[in-house]
Amino acid sequence: MGAPRVVQTLLILGIMGIVSACAPTPSPTPFRPPTLSFSPTPPPSTPEPVWPTPIPSPSPTFLPTATATPPCVNDLTWLQDLTYPDNTLVLPGQALDKQWLVQNTGTCDWGPGYRLRNIDGVLLGAQDDLPLYPARAGEQAILRVLFLAPLEPGTYRSWWQAFAPDGTAFGQEVYIQVIVSP
Repeated sequence: MGAPRVVQTLLILGIMGIVSACAPTPSPTPFRPPTLSFSPTPPPSTPEPVWPTPIPSPSPTFLPTATATPPCVNDLTWLQDLTYPDNTLVLPGQALDKQWLVQNTGTCDWGPGYRLRNIDGVLLGAQDDLPLYPARAGEQAILRVLFLAPLEPGTYRSWWQAFAPDGTAFGQEVYIQVIVSP
C-alpha cells in the first residue's frame, strides 16, 4: 500500500469527521431488552370478513319454581250446642233458632261454595241446603238454622253435614233433637 493510498484514506476519514461534526446530534434511544422472538406471518391472501359485534340479549330472569303445596284439608269439629240442647221440650209449631258452636279444624278457609246440608231426619221447616258460615282455618264459627217444630207431639231429629265446594262432605255432623209437647 502506498502513500497515495494512505493519503486517500486519511482524506476520506477527515471528510467523514467534518460531515459528522456538522450533522445534528441524534437523541439517545433508550435500551430495550429484546422480547420473545416471533416469526412474522404473511398476511392472509383474502381479507377476513368483519362481523358486527353481537349485542348480548338480556339474560332470562329465573323465578323460583313453585313447590307443590299440598291441597288444604277440610274439617269441622262440633264444640257445643248454643241453643236447644238435645231433648229440649218445645211447643207445637214453635220457631226454633238452633245454633251450634263449631271450629274449622281443617287447613282450608270456608268461603263461597261451602254449604251446610240436611243429610237425615226431618227438615223441621228449614231449607235443606244453606251457605256454611265463613271461617278461616282454626277459627270458631256459629252454625245457625231456623227450624219450625212440628204440630204433632213426638221426638224429632234433623242431621246436618258440611260440604266443600266440590261436593265432598267433611267434618262432624251436627243435629237438633227436640221433643214436641203441648
